[in-house]
Amino acid sequence: MKKLRWQLLVVLLALASIAVLLLGQQPALLPGIAEAPIQPTTGGIYSEGLVGSYGRLNSLLDFFNPADRSVDALLYSGLIKFDGRGLPQGDLAESWGISQDGTVYNFSIRPNAKWHDGKPVTSEDVIFTVELLRDETFPVPADQRDFWDQVEVKLLDEKTLQFRLPEAFSPFMDYLTFGVLPKHLLGDMTSEEIVQASFNLEPVGSGPYQFDHLIVEDGEIQGVVLNAFEDTYAQRPFIDQIVFRYYPDSATALSAYEQGDVLGISQVARDVLPQVLDMPGLNLYTGRLPGLTLLYLNLDDPELPFFQDAAIRRALLKGLNRQWMVNNLMDGQAIVADGPIFPGTWAYYENIEHIDYDRQAALAALKEAGYTIPAEGGSVRANEEGARMEFELVYPDTGVFPQLAQAIQENWGPLGVAVTLKGVSYEELMSDYLEPRTYQAALVDLNLTDSPDPDPYPFWHQAQITGGQNYAQWDDRQASEYLEQARVETDLGEREKRYRNFQVRFTTEMPALPLYYPVYSYAVDESVQGVRMGPLFSPSDRFSTLRSWYLIAGRATDTPEAAATETPGQE
Repeated sequence: MKKLRWQLLVVLLALASIAVLLLGQQPALLPGIAEAPIQPTTGGIYSEGLVGSYGRLNSLLDFFNPADRSVDALLYSGLIKFDGRGLPQGDLAESWGISQDGTVYNFSIRPNAKWHDGKPVTSEDVIFTVELLRDETFPVPADQRDFWDQVEVKLLDEKTLQFRLPEAFSPFMDYLTFGVLPKHLLGDMTSEEIVQASFNLEPVGSGPYQFDHLIVEDGEIQGVVLNAFEDTYAQRPFIDQIVFRYYPDSATALSAYEQGDVLGISQVARDVLPQVLDMPGLNLYTGRLPGLTLLYLNLDDPELPFFQDAAIRRALLKGLNRQWMVNNLMDGQAIVADGPIFPGTWAYYENIEHIDYDRQAALAALKEAGYTIPAEGGSVRANEEGARMEFELVYPDTGVFPQLAQAIQENWGPLGVAVTLKGVSYEELMSDYLEPRTYQAALVDLNLTDSPDPDPYPFWHQAQITGGQNYAQWDDRQASEYLEQARVETDLGEREKRYRNFQVRFTTEMPALPLYYPVYSYAVDESVQGVRMGPLFSPSDRFSTLRSWYLIAGRATDTPEAAATETPGQE
C-alpha cells in the first residue's frame, strides 16, 4: 500500500508539472490590456408574435390598428422622432430651425435619405403626405385634419421645406412624426384609390426595414416578413430579418413562443403575466404608457360644495389606497400618479409632492373642513349647512373599471363619504356625462398616445371649461397662465419652468384625483441582445432601439467566421 501511494504521488506531480508547462505556453495579456469585448455582428432572424391582425401597411391608415403601427414603425420614417424623455430627434430631418416668434419652422431632409426602391426622399414627398392629412376624403382622425388645415407648407428646394403656423405653438413638433409616403408611387392616385391600392400590401417606405413578403396561409394573411434596408441613412440594423406573425391575444402568442415559433411577444397582457414571469429564458420589458387614469370631480356642481374645497379634495386622495389598487387590480402593471405630466419626461418636476395613503390624516382633514358625522347618527359626513358627502361615481363598465370603482367606494366608506356607483359604456360616459358636465364624479382614462409634448392646456385651461376638455371645470387663473406661456415659449428651459410651476399648483389645488399611469409589457427571448425599453408614447416605440438589437456576436479581434455564435430562433 505504501509503495502504491508513492507511485500515485509521482504521477500526480508529473501531471502538475505538465500543466504548468502548458500554461506557460499560453499567450499572456499585457498589463492594462483586457480581453477583447463581445461585439454585435449582423445576421439572424427575429420573429415576433404580434397581437392583433393585418389591416393596411400604410403609415396614414394605421391610426386605429396597433398591429399595423408596429410594422409601419419599421417601414416608414417621419421628419422627427422623440426620445424617451419626449425630446425631438432628427429622423428624415437632418436639421431644423425655428423663427424667434415661433411661427416658422424650416427643415432640411438628409441628403442620403432614400426610399426602399432607391429613389431619393424629397420635400415633395413630405408635402404630398401633408396634403393627404388634410384631405377631407382621406380617413384620418378629424383633429389631425383640422390641425393641418391651419398650417401652410412651402417647398424651398428638393431637400428643404417650410411650415408656417398662424400663431406660436410649441407642441407643433408632435405633429411631424407621421410616416412620410412616396409621392412618386402614390401621387397620381386619388385618396380613395390610395386606400384601396396594392401599395398597402407591398409598401415602400424609407425606414430601417423594407417589405419582403406577406405570410399567407389558407387564404389569410398570417404574417409579414421585413428585411434590413442596406441603404438606410442611419445605422443599419444588426438583425437581418424581422418576421411578424399575427395572433388574436397574448395567450396564443405565448403558446407560439413555447412551441419555438417566435422569439418575442408584442404585448404581455395581465392574464399571462404570471406565466411569463415564471418562464426562464424569456425577458420582460416594461415601459410607462402615455395615459393617466384619474377621478374627475365636478367642481362647478352647487349641490356638491365640498368638491370646491382643495383641502377636501386632497383629503379624498389621501383616503385612496392607490398602491393597493395598482398591486391587486392592475397586477403591478401601473405606476401611482402624482399629476398630469408623465414622469421621466423633460417637463416632469422631480420634486413634485407625493400624497400617500393615510386614512387618519384624511379623517382629520375632513373634520377640520367642518364635515362631521351628525349627532343624531348615521355614517355620512355633513357640514353645518346640511351638505352631505354623498355623490354618484360614474365609470366605464368594462375592463378593470368596475373593480376600481368598487375599491374607491370601499376606501371612502370608512371616511364617512358615501358613493353610489353607476357603470355605463365609454361612449355614454363621454356623451351623457363628461361633455355636458352632468356628472358628479367620473372615473376615466386620458389617452395621450403620440403626444410627447406634455401640453396639459386642453384639459386644465380656463378656456376649455365650456366646449373643451376641461371636464373638471377647474377655473384657476394662475395655472392657466402657466399653460398659456408654456405652449408659445420656444426656449425649452423656460417651458420647463412654466410646467414646474403648473405641477406645483396642480398638486396644491388637486382639481382631479390622479390614480395611476398604465404600463406596457413586452417579452423577448434572452437570445436577443441589446433590447432596451424606456417610457413609451406609443406601443410601437418599443422598437425605438431596434437598430441596436442583435442575435449574433463575436470578439472584436476575431473574424466573423470563427467567432460568430448563432442563437436559437433563426429560420
